[in-house]
Amino acid sequence: MAAVATLPGAAAVAGTSVPQRQRRGGAPSFVAAYVPEGTRLVCGRQLRPAPVLACSSSSPSRPARRRFLSAAAAAASSGSAGEAEPQGFAERYPTLVTGFFFFLWYFLNVIFNILNKKIFDYFPYPYFVSVSHLFIGVLYCLIGWSFGIPKRAPINSTILKQLVPVAVCHAIGHVTSTVSFAAVAVSFAHTIKALEPFFNAAASQFILGQPVPLTLWLSLVPVVVGVSVASLTELSFNWTGFINAMISNISFTYRSIYSKKAMTDMDSTNLYAYISIIALFVCIPPALIIEGSQLMQHGFKDAIAKVGLTKLISNFFMVGLFYHLYNQVATNTLERVAPLSHAIGNVLKRVFVIGFSIIVFGNKITTQTGIGTSIAIFGVALYSFIKAKIEEEKKQIKSA
Repeated sequence: MAAVATLPGAAAVAGTSVPQRQRRGGAPSFVAAYVPEGTRLVCGRQLRPAPVLACSSSSPSRPARRRFLSAAAAAASSGSAGEAEPQGFAERYPTLVTGFFFFLWYFLNVIFNILNKKIFDYFPYPYFVSVSHLFIGVLYCLIGWSFGIPKRAPINSTILKQLVPVAVCHAIGHVTSTVSFAAVAVSFAHTIKALEPFFNAAASQFILGQPVPLTLWLSLVPVVVGVSVASLTELSFNWTGFINAMISNISFTYRSIYSKKAMTDMDSTNLYAYISIIALFVCIPPALIIEGSQLMQHGFKDAIAKVGLTKLISNFFMVGLFYHLYNQVATNTLERVAPLSHAIGNVLKRVFVIGFSIIVFGNKITTQTGIGTSIAIFGVALYSFIKAKIEEEKKQIKSA
């Protein structure tokens, strides 16, 4: 098959091809031709520079050569705008597409938190609800793989060993988060989860041995103070919700640590799919041990009596689907933007979730709780901004 060479800076040129000439003795013929894009020259089995036209056994006439060189010069002088011009909507309007990703991320997360909290009104079994989240997500991945959307990435024992610690931490963090959401108000649970950056910094400093700048530690002071102030007067406060939210913070911190160690070229969609599958198998045993007997005796019967079997199944499906999609979209959004933009977006997402949960559920909060939550969110925003700037400076130093 003939090789194809790209002519830099060429614009679309409507041209004609030079007739192919066969050499005697079966020697390969060489053809120089224009193509509709005006950017490629087909010249036998070798890549040829743009000015070289005399590739056939007999050189073209001088006028023909001049016409070719004139056309190439005119195309080059017009610049590479024709070739570099974005063709798709995403390439033409990257800001709009990125904004849509953020909107979708927020929307899916808010809807998930609302639907998830409502399930506990008639089905107060957070361990089983956690399993249902992961099960629907895994089902979604398997269906996608069966249609090649996306194409399933192969996995071996080496990658599996790297992903197991990540998946275990993901499972523990997810279950404890769900238990916390069931025990306390969604707004308060997210306020406690604002402490996650503090645990990340502590793990980096004392576990990974990576020094954390003083400015980052100082930015965490309002986070700790804000959560403490909010907790003191939170009307829905109980130790089950508080402790499980703290365990969730620690689990997700270790998930980040193991994720950095699990170096793999697998795309984020397939990676999250495999983590979800492993996490599902981790979550099933504790759900059966802790809630299995209650579910079999009266859990399912009571829920079906309140909302009906069809609505119960559809609610589980919708919540699980929203859970998987918002996590996947969050990962895809991170790939599209700089760390600073994603960090700010993550803070705003928490503000949206807290605000909408208060409105939807009509949660009553004291003035002190509101002030504490605001201080904590401000601290997270400050921490995220400083950390992202530090990461960008490190990348600039490495690239320099």
